[in-house]
Amino acid sequence: MITKETIEKVLDTARIEEVVGEFVDLKKRGTSLIGNCPFHNEKTPSFHVSVAKGIYKCFGCGVGGDSLKFVMELEKFSYPEAIRYLANKYHIEIEEVERTPAQLAMQDKRESLFILSQWAGKYFKEQLWDSPAGRSIGLSYFKERGYSEAIIKKFELGYSPDQWTAVVDAAKKAGFQDTYLAEIGLAIERDDKSLYDRFRGRVIFPIHNLTGRVIGFGGRTLKTEKSVPKYVNSPESDIYHKSDVLYGLNLAKKAIMDADLCYLVEGYADVIAMHQTGVENVVSSSGTSLTTGQIKLISRFTKNVVILYDGDAAGIKASLRGTDMLLEEGLNVKVLLFPDGNDPDSYAKQVGPAAFKDYITSNQEDFIFYKTHILLKDAKEDPIKRAEVIRDVVQSIALIPDEIKVSVFIQRCSSLLDIEERVLLTELNKIRLGRAKEQDRRNTAKGKSSSYTPSGPDLGDGPPADFFLTESERAEGRETPSAGLPPSSQQQLTAEILQEREVVRILLNYGRELVTWEGDGDIPVAPYLLGSIDDIAFEDKASAIIVQEFIKQAETFEVPEAKFFLGHENTEVANLVVDSIATRYEISPNWNDDKRKIYVTQEIEHLKDLVVQAIYRIKKRKFEREMHKVREELKTCTNAADLEICLHKYQKLKEAEKMLGEMLGNTVVK
Repeated sequence: MITKETIEKVLDTARIEEVVGEFVDLKKRGTSLIGNCPFHNEKTPSFHVSVAKGIYKCFGCGVGGDSLKFVMELEKFSYPEAIRYLANKYHIEIEEVERTPAQLAMQDKRESLFILSQWAGKYFKEQLWDSPAGRSIGLSYFKERGYSEAIIKKFELGYSPDQWTAVVDAAKKAGFQDTYLAEIGLAIERDDKSLYDRFRGRVIFPIHNLTGRVIGFGGRTLKTEKSVPKYVNSPESDIYHKSDVLYGLNLAKKAIMDADLCYLVEGYADVIAMHQTGVENVVSSSGTSLTTGQIKLISRFTKNVVILYDGDAAGIKASLRGTDMLLEEGLNVKVLLFPDGNDPDSYAKQVGPAAFKDYITSNQEDFIFYKTHILLKDAKEDPIKRAEVIRDVVQSIALIPDEIKVSVFIQRCSSLLDIEERVLLTELNKIRLGRAKEQDRRNTAKGKSSSYTPSGPDLGDGPPADFFLTESERAEGRETPSAGLPPSSQQQLTAEILQEREVVRILLNYGRELVTWEGDGDIPVAPYLLGSIDDIAFEDKASAIIVQEFIKQAETFEVPEAKFFLGHENTEVANLVVDSIATRYEISPNWNDDKRKIYVTQEIEHLKDLVVQAIYRIKKRKFEREMHKVREELKTCTNAADLEICLHKYQKLKEAEKMLGEMLGNTVVK
């Protein structure tokens, strides 16, 4: 079990911009960093990272948290896994206390699979470098392919002995369970439940996730028999999902961001060959058809993709269909064809690193135009086939979300296809209309309405969504306390819960700020605010937990910081804290420069008014509740004395409500 001191050291050291920046291409905007959210599909950045606050927040899907939560959510790590990952990143030694047998028995299954995969990767490497068969067979093969020892070690390549149970026996000796060996695909189970090695007699290509952990393997046979499959890959498991993995991305992500470009190739060998030429911004779908999950991985780091084809006509035409998915996700797609049927691996060996780099830089062609040329060549002068080509090309253009790009492609393709722009635009609109109708049909089948647009919280007869914001907040463009939550969650928030969350927002953002109160002198916001509402019971559970912690720490004259709650075991509490301290907009410092001299007041300048209004509103709510109770009592009063008492009580409550309403500037109906 990791010690508390180690965890605190990791959390204090981890910098949000560095952790998130490894997985998301972040651009500076004001004091924040923004990028495309890795948790949902979006084309316009709504994912914000606040360096000062140490949090991330997506104002599109609502996710948010600190560095630890980001790693946990993105990589589906358990808490200990995430701590270990961050500790390794910042070279922090992990101190552990001895675990009991019960704790060891309950070890997370997913973590066990990771450990087994890591062990297997190390085993295969040792076999390649240290065993006679590995060096004479596996290492010789890699060197014949032209791989240097540095590249072999960089990709952690290995060798599996040509024996039926070498891996199984070694794994059992190391203490791993049979069930895990079969589940992760290192072994295959016979009918009699015995196991044998899946990758025997093959050179091994470990497959890593984004954080560099081994999650699967690809094995290439060195035999020439046609009955033996050339490649064998790990099956799907709890830690390996082929549709969400790109080979080499763990080594390529920084180079992709630096170049703002990703080369997409077909197999392991192509990725390794390009690295050997010095081109590192390259990944592979590992022989599988490109998936939406893989495209989203690429789009985290760049919007520019170059697909490298090996010149096989049948393969190119087949891949054209899958490439449309890249366009639909808003990526800029170019293609590159190697001459004489070469692939990246063979061409790099043929011409050398310098000529290879020059070729891939100088021979890229935009995908739409490339597709048009390929299809026209096949159609020749056949009018029916040419009509099909036109529809096919326009269908691809219709997928592009950027209207300016669409216009450019329509103009250029009009010339290439020798057809009027008007005709292409008509076909384009027809395709888009058809897709919209199909989407409507699907939405109707799912019980959704295509015309639905997210709205603010449903407050019934309560105030509008921005009622609780001051004028300075509105000027800043501040979101309501529910901002960033999914529509369904927003609609569940009542006016009362919004008031409670506004109190929490003030505590988290300004709890330590000193304010001068008449008759009391300078007192921090937190104790003054808490003392003024100590008779209020909070309905919102997350808000109640945060307020109670503030009260608890106030007893020792402490005011907790927001980061104290970010790792809270209750996810609703952690999410509420992020929603409370994250801001989507900020005032540009250029407004108040010597030239413009436009000054917008900040919320903190009116902090006293903000606190007082929050107190008045939540007090007013209490009176309204009491008035409702009295109205219910009036319905059951049977004698004059009880009726008079209830009426007197109601009148006093009404006067108090009216007074608070006047203080807040509201009109209270008599």
